[in-house]
Amino acid sequence: MSDKYAPPTLPVTFRPGHTRAVLLTAGVAIFLVISGIAMLLEQLGPGDRLTFVITGALIFWVLAQLARVKVVADESGVTVVNIVTRRRLAWEEILQVNLRPGDPWVFLNLSDGTSLPALGIQPGIAKQRAIADAQALRALAEAHSAAPEAQDQG
Repeated sequence: MSDKYAPPTLPVTFRPGHTRAVLLTAGVAIFLVISGIAMLLEQLGPGDRLTFVITGALIFWVLAQLARVKVVADESGVTVVNIVTRRRLAWEEILQVNLRPGDPWVFLNLSDGTSLPALGIQPGIAKQRAIADAQALRALAEAHSAAPEAQDQG
């Protein structure tokens, strides 16, 4: 599959753009609505209003954390930023890039025998974009894992 696909120029960042836009827009809208309700309800005291505003801010913060996911590829490897974790991988650690039908996001099979979810590439709203991004990351991983072998043989 990656024989037909040339890897993109590095550095490159993969992130679910449509999902990110929806989450951030919803977060702002929810914050504004909850804060607006707090200001319009005359029977609320200052403490109650502050509680409403803080609740709206917390909801926005949670949605912003969901929107921060990404996969950044550069010459030395890949950084996977998920909801609460960030992991740096060397290219040699990535054995396989998988996005199977029905998967919620890309999975990276690693040399230590584990699999790392990469939420920065997810087919939720933009399926074709996620497939193209997964192919690009797969092509990059294959190109960079083949480079040391070519040097060893030469």
